[in-house]
Amino acid sequence: MRTPDILRDSLFGRIVYYASGRHLFRCPEELPGFVLPTRYAGHPENLAPSANRPASPSLSSHPSQVGSAPDAEERRTSKAPLLDDATTEHAEKNESHMPHRESGMAHEVLHLHPHDAEKGDIAAMEREEERINSNPNIVDWYGPDDPESPANWSPLKKWFVSFQVCHITFAIYIGSAIFAPGISDLAQKFGISLVAGNLGITMFVLGYAIGPMFLSPMSEIPQFGRAPVYLTTFLIFTLVQIPTALAKNLGALLPLRFLAGFVGSPPLATGCASLADIWPPEYQVVAIGVWSIAAMCGPTLGPLVGGFAAQAEGWTWTIWMLLWLGAVTWVFLALLMPETSSQAILYRRAVRLRKLTGNANLKSQAEIEAEHMTVHEIAMMTLVRPFYLGFREPIVTFWNFYLGMVYGILYCFIASFDVVFIEHHHFNLGQNGLAFLGIIIGPKIVRGDFVPEDRLPPAFFGSFFFPISLFWFGWTSAGGVHWISPVLAGGLWAMGAFYLFQAGMNYLADCYPRYIASVLASNDLFRSFIGAAFPVFSTAYFHNLGVGPALSIIGGIAFGMLPIPFILYRYGHKIRAWSSFTN
Repeated sequence: MRTPDILRDSLFGRIVYYASGRHLFRCPEELPGFVLPTRYAGHPENLAPSANRPASPSLSSHPSQVGSAPDAEERRTSKAPLLDDATTEHAEKNESHMPHRESGMAHEVLHLHPHDAEKGDIAAMEREEERINSNPNIVDWYGPDDPESPANWSPLKKWFVSFQVCHITFAIYIGSAIFAPGISDLAQKFGISLVAGNLGITMFVLGYAIGPMFLSPMSEIPQFGRAPVYLTTFLIFTLVQIPTALAKNLGALLPLRFLAGFVGSPPLATGCASLADIWPPEYQVVAIGVWSIAAMCGPTLGPLVGGFAAQAEGWTWTIWMLLWLGAVTWVFLALLMPETSSQAILYRRAVRLRKLTGNANLKSQAEIEAEHMTVHEIAMMTLVRPFYLGFREPIVTFWNFYLGMVYGILYCFIASFDVVFIEHHHFNLGQNGLAFLGIIIGPKIVRGDFVPEDRLPPAFFGSFFFPISLFWFGWTSAGGVHWISPVLAGGLWAMGAFYLFQAGMNYLADCYPRYIASVLASNDLFRSFIGAAFPVFSTAYFHNLGVGPALSIIGGIAFGMLPIPFILYRYGHKIRAWSSFTN
């Protein structure tokens, strides 16, 4: 009986594989009757892979069976996978060392799908065929329908893996706001001010702002892949909650909160990349939409869960709840999360083929390039380019600031809900958490099944909903107005935020396909820094000015940013023409 692929490729499957002496949960190359493709059957001693060959993007197609080598070879000859011209950049060794430089290890892994062939990219197919045939030592897919390719997984498996990415994203994002309801209890027990207590949120958000710059690039190294990075960092994230809950003073608590955010950050920055590994472009909008809802539900469900916990047992139980959620999530992922990175999958295939054939020259293209990258190249790729794009590219700068304000205002809402619903409407901590349901429900009213060629029109609506909801919430927050009004205003704000996030993320991805990970890392960094700053002053801000005037000021800023989507819609093509980074 053949082991289900999703179980075989999980951490649990790999542990069973090695514990059984490699007899259980074996891969196709290790099964009896496997037919070795003819291109790997020989032992060409004089064809060692060249480090100067162009990078091979992750190739994708539709399902078939591995093992029928002649058929697979015939399909490869008749319809080779695709290669983008952009990937030849790595071969140009004399090129400038500015952040333009590309590599197989880079964040920017292009995921090309068969639909590109339908658009007429025959020349790219011919170039890829020539590249593959010129060096039989390069390990690639066995054919365009190789079932091991994530792009060829069944829709059910794709959605299951997408759910896993959403699950881990939710479990980390909830860690910021679940802490909020316990701040007053924390301040009382530690003898500190509420502003100092809010630093627990700030440090967590700062952690996951900085973490992706150092940890996320590891998922692009073929020897690692995405799943091991997710599982390792998330396990540390979960275990860190134990000393956090046991902390006896603020000096011990804050570094632990920062560490939790730091080690938990990789899925927040590369979750979109995991979805891009498995979904073709026309379905990525839907998948990223679902992922965005999971990301938004984390900070908004946090006060609901944490409110009842803090009311019953104090601030420490908000952390214990996070520990239990993390433990359940980690076990679930360890049992059933497969690898999605094509680079990592092909690297592992190359290892198996080397063992099977005895040909030490069999290597995947990403493996070859990773072996020849210098520390300087890695530093430029991972650390310099996100800052460069964030400050030098107007499109990226606009969206970083815009979405950063949206993200920061989310944490302002968290602080204002305490003032509005606890002080004005006399809710307890648990009831105050229920008020956040308006923000949770808002995004689900938005249809996520549109796939517009022009990504910006949804942002037109979001740019209006955003400031209107702030004025509505601010001036109906007094105790004399029914509490349902600010709850509904929070729902409208969430709809606007969802439209803006969806349009912005997809627009950035369309503008910078070769540098998508650097662009999204830059956006994550800017968003998180702004989000980390808001909790520091928000409580005093609302108490000193009042909720209405305070949100009116923020609403005025939001109105000032309202033209940004319209300007980019009208002049974006001209701005892109000025850039050497856009497609």
